[in-house]
Amino acid sequence: MAETRPKDDKPLFGRPWIFIRGVPAMKFLPPEGPAEIAFAGRSNVGKSSLINALVGHKGLARTSNTPGRTQELNYFVPDGFSGEADDLPPMALVDMPGYGYAQAPKDQVDAWTKLVFDYLRGRSTLKRVYVLIDARHGIKKNDEDVLNLLDKAAVSYQIILTKTDKIKAAGVPRLVAETLDKVKKRPAAFPEVLSTSSEKGEGLEDLRAAIGVAIER
Repeated sequence: MAETRPKDDKPLFGRPWIFIRGVPAMKFLPPEGPAEIAFAGRSNVGKSSLINALVGHKGLARTSNTPGRTQELNYFVPDGFSGEADDLPPMALVDMPGYGYAQAPKDQVDAWTKLVFDYLRGRSTLKRVYVLIDARHGIKKNDEDVLNLLDKAAVSYQIILTKTDKIKAAGVPRLVAETLDKVKKRPAAFPEVLSTSSEKGEGLEDLRAAIGVAIER
C-alpha cells in the first residue's frame, strides 16, 4: 500500500544543499539530530548522480566512473540552518559507500562494509534506507546480502530502480512488478518500488514525496 504524500514536501528540496562531513568511522558521526535518509547500492549504481538530481545540484555528491570511489558516509543538509538545537535542518541525506566492488583490496572492502553495517544497526535517527538497484541488472547476490542485513536490523528500506532510461520504456512497469514480487515478503521492505533516471529526471518527484513522508515517521 502506498504512503500518503505530504503537501509540503517541495520546500525540503527547494533550497541549496551543502556537504557537511565525510565519516570514515563511527566515532566521526555527527550528533544525532535531524532525520536521516541513506542511500545504499552497489558500486557505480548511480547513488551520487541520484542525490545530485534529487536536490538539483550537479556537483554536490562526487560522481566517478571508478567503482568504489565513495569510501565514507557523506552527509548533506539543506543550507541556511545554524546547527543549534532550535535551528536544525529538517533532514540529512547520507551517501553510503558502494558495496560489491571485488577489485578493491580486501581490507578496504572489509572496512567499508563494517562502517556501513555499524551505521545501519546503530543510528536511531535513520528513518529509511533507499537501496538502489541498476535496472539493467536487477537484484544481485550482494544486494540480497544487504537486504538480509536490513531485515535483521529492522531498518525500513525501499528499493529504487536506477538508470531506467537505459532499458526500453515498455519494460519498466514489468521490472518494477518483478522487483516488488522479490521483496514483498521481506519484513523491513516498504511495499512500493520506485523507478528513476537521474539523466532524464524521471521519478524524482515521486522520490521526493516518499522521502517527505519517511522523515515524518
